This record gives sequence, structure tokens and C-alpha cells, in this order.
Amino acid sequence: MTDSSTSNHWVLTFSCSDRPGIVHAVSGAIVSARGNITESQQFASTDTGRFFMRLQVESEAGRDEFERALAPVVEEFGMTHRVDNVGRPLRTLVLVSKAAHCLNDLLFRQRAGQLPVEIPLVLSNHDTLRDLAGFYGVPFESRTVSGPEAKAAFEQRILEAVEEHDIELVVLARYMQILSPELCERLAGRAINIHHSFLPGFKGANPYRQAHARGVKLIGATAHFVTSDLDEGPIIEQNVVRVDHSNTVQELVAIGQDEESRTLTQAVKWFAEDRVLLDGARTIIFR
Repeated sequence: MTDSSTSNHWVLTFSCSDRPGIVHAVSGAIVSARGNITESQQFASTDTGRFFMRLQVESEAGRDEFERALAPVVEEFGMTHRVDNVGRPLRTLVLVSKAAHCLNDLLFRQRAGQLPVEIPLVLSNHDTLRDLAGFYGVPFESRTVSGPEAKAAFEQRILEAVEEHDIELVVLARYMQILSPELCERLAGRAINIHHSFLPGFKGANPYRQAHARGVKLIGATAHFVTSDLDEGPIIEQNVVRVDHSNTVQELVAIGQDEESRTLTQAVKWFAEDRVLLDGARTIIFR
């Protein structure tokens, strides 16, 4: 056991081709770095032949020593890996338009210490949510996106903000603009979007009114990674709730917004805690 008063608490993630001996090798490297495993999860995908692992480790070793201990194992198994401090707030840029519910939930839970993120900036294509961001003391910028040139300028500002603030995650909190394929590529694996989910699905204007007119029985939300295929990125989290004929359009909107808020916040929390690993077109979630 390590002395928790003097040790570091690391979170480690690994992915590689599955083969015998991975867990043994990783455990041995951790022992050599004077580490004690406090949490461990693993998964072998029979679909892709990939192995995934997430550990939390207490160790008196600093980052350099810890990385040196892991290096031979990483090389031997051709691993993609990550080492970070448990609980370190992830630097997060939030994109919004006019809807306030998702932004409010993110900012409230961040302030309450329930969400391990640091939000240095909110960017928007409308000025509507400036006061909300100001209430939480978060800087807010808005720029009108009225055509191709304005859209390109806004996307350039996103990239500038990512560089300027060392952003590790971009969250589309009901940002109602389609990102260009070029921006999607630049943000691959570190941008999360949220949208409503209906069974059956409705697209276009007034989806809740369409759902009400069709008498839907299930509505919900889906949080997923952003890709150039609209709303087709790897899914991180989904939630649904039952509704019926007695719900008005306004009630469906309120129910849907609650689901969107909690689904997006949960996805961001898992990502910030290094619990989300990509396996091709799907995700592995170590809860």
C-alpha cells in the first residue's frame, strides 16, 4: 500500500490488439512504479479484436517515473495509452445557440463540483445566453453566422479558442449549426454533441410538435461524438422516458430538455473522467 498523503492518484487508459499477457504486463509495470491499483476495468471486443483497460493507481512515483515504467509495456503491445491525474478538471469549450437548458446544467454542475471540467469560454452564434454565462462568471463571445464566410470565420474562432485556452473537449450544447467536415476532422474524438431522440424519429422544424401529432410514446436524448456524418458519431449516452396522449407539446419540450441536459452532462462527465474509449464506430464506457 502507498501513503495516500504523499502519493499521486493516476488514471490510466490503454487500448491495443487483444492477446495473452496484457493485464499481467501492465500490473507488473505498476508494481515496479510502486503503484497500488484502486480501480480496474477491462473489456475485450470480439467484434474488433481490441482490448481496452482503465485503471486508477496510487503511487509515490511522479509522472516521469510512472511513464518510464509503463513505456516497455506500451511498446511491446503497441498500445494507445493515456496517463492523467484523477479528478483533474478538463479544459472545455462550450458552443451554444439560443437554448439555455444544456448550458445551464453544465455550468451549474461545474460550479457545484459535480462535473470535473473547467470552462474558460462559451462561444455562440447568438447573443441570447450572454447573461446566463455571466451569472456563472464564464466569458461569453457571440458572432452572427449569416452565410458561408461568417460560418468559416466562426469556425476559425473555434480553432483559435481551442489553441488559446488549451481546450481538451468541445461540447455542442444545443449549438444549432452543422460543423464543416474540416472542423469535424480537427476535433475528432474530442467534440460531443447532443440531440433529441424520438421513436420514431423526427427531423426538421418543430420535432416536438411532429411527435405530439404522431402520438409518440417514447422521447429522449442521445449524446455522441461529432463526425462529418450528421448525428451519426459514436454514441456515448442515451436516455428515454415514456410519454402519452395527455402530454401537451409544451410538456414534451420540457421533458425532452430535461433528458437532453442530463444525457449531455453524463457524457461530458464520463469523458472528463477518462471513462470513454473509442472502438471503431462505437464506444466503450467504463462506468
